[in-house]
Amino acid sequence: MEKIISTLCGEIKGIVKDNVVSYKGIRYASASRFEYPTQVTKWDGIYDATSYAHCSYQPRAFYNEAEVVEKAFYFNEFRKGEVYTYSEDCLFLNIYTREDALESGKLPVLIYIHGGGFTGGCGHELHFDEPIWPTKGVIGVTINYRLGPLGFACLDDNHLGNYGLFDQYTAIKWVKDNIASFGGDPDNITIMGQSAGAMSVQQHCLSPKTDGLFNKAIMSSGGGVSKLMNPPKPSKYYEFWSLVMKDTGCSTIEEFKTVSAEKLFASWSKLKKEVKGMGMATSPVLDNNYVVGGGVDILNNKKHKQIPYLVGSNAEDIIPPIIHSMAKNWCEAQEQPSYCYMFNHQLPGDDNGSWHSSDLWYWFGTLDHCWRPLTEVDYNLSDKMTSYLTNFVKYGNPNDDSLPIWEKANKKQKKVMHFGNDIISMNKVKKGKLWINLFTKKQVGE
Repeated sequence: MEKIISTLCGEIKGIVKDNVVSYKGIRYASASRFEYPTQVTKWDGIYDATSYAHCSYQPRAFYNEAEVVEKAFYFNEFRKGEVYTYSEDCLFLNIYTREDALESGKLPVLIYIHGGGFTGGCGHELHFDEPIWPTKGVIGVTINYRLGPLGFACLDDNHLGNYGLFDQYTAIKWVKDNIASFGGDPDNITIMGQSAGAMSVQQHCLSPKTDGLFNKAIMSSGGGVSKLMNPPKPSKYYEFWSLVMKDTGCSTIEEFKTVSAEKLFASWSKLKKEVKGMGMATSPVLDNNYVVGGGVDILNNKKHKQIPYLVGSNAEDIIPPIIHSMAKNWCEAQEQPSYCYMFNHQLPGDDNGSWHSSDLWYWFGTLDHCWRPLTEVDYNLSDKMTSYLTNFVKYGNPNDDSLPIWEKANKKQKKVMHFGNDIISMNKVKKGKLWINLFTKKQVGE
């Protein structure tokens, strides 16, 4: 069944399924290449939001991912059987709300920013598709943003990169401005991300540009600060991007703006392997506009968002002891209530353990989309994790009377919430075990 509502931008049509309305592929902004986005404020006619829209161009747009061995794990896990379209015209978001949201009052809102190393992914892969959150009283939003060279190329002092961050910022602003029309509370917004999405959330929490846009933040496998992860100055990459530009046959930036996306991605992919130290040339930089300093200094000076946080990582994560320590240290440094977790549930179907991104099935409650031989244990775990999550989004506190108590993080409290096989409880993290995992277990994924 279809449902049409009126918004500040105009009328919009979504799909109703089991008392949840999905509005898919909503254009929140438009942008020219290597330029900042412009927020959408109006459209003509009834906007058809009944199907997902384009993802950002990314390396997998130009090859058959099913045939690339090193991509096989994540492809089989999150994308197999799905069809995605890719374009530079990719600034779309998806909203999942309750059918009775407008009648039942303002619902809290959770905006999710996908990971993928700032070079891949989209907001509607299998594990993100139609999250369970609206059934627990929270409106869900997932977004697309520009990736790779389209999102982060630093060309000169007038083209400083961070376009992908500005896309995310504009999406958050669009939600703030428009979510009341979907039954949401613009004064109760939480942002969440995993991996590069968590790193993005971190930057939004460190940037003065986002003041007043959201009230809480959740970071999975990428939250926290370290001097080793301080963003570099854009000038570090100018020479590299000049080489990429020349490799595409362009002599000016204006020409570079019109070269085909396929040629752009091919040259970037080739040269980042050939030029030492350029593997992170498509990630946030210190532009003194959106990113204004190193995370450690901003934290120490208390210039970050003074809001509740929920931050954690996985036992077989990427560099698990480091990622865990960053998460725990961030939570312990907060004056507002903050909560730390360790996901160590061993997913059925293989022996890869609780690998990087494996927790996402459980946070989104989308296990019905998963190929694995999931059991009642998995569904019970996901039910409790989504309850903790939606409680936090509503109140800044994950707890309720039906769940084991999740204690706030502080420097004296050494335990974190563990999500494991049949175990949901506060326990200390055995750092030595995480180091053993790092050196003895194969890290899967991307």
